[in-house]
Amino acid sequence: MRRAGRELHLGPTEYKLLEFLMRAPGRVFTREQLLDGVWGHDVYVDERTVDVHIGRLRKAVNRGRARDPIRTVRGMGYAFDDQFGGRG
Repeated sequence: MRRAGRELHLGPTEYKLLEFLMRAPGRVFTREQLLDGVWGHDVYVDERTVDVHIGRLRKAVNRGRARDPIRTVRGMGYAFDDQFGGRG
């Protein structure tokens, strides 16, 4: 996977998380929805784990002046910025 001509190095969970968010650009997902969609319904993982993986994903995706495509919606969750459009 590449962004702005630079190869991105994502772990398997960060890749699944990005893929999940990108399936519905602009839609805000709660931590619980992200846990179910990425980790599955049958696994118990603390909701704050999502925050850790979002942080890792942001660190991998956002280098230099590239705009952050992951939007935090306070009190709700996270969304992939539908205005991102692959630029950056």
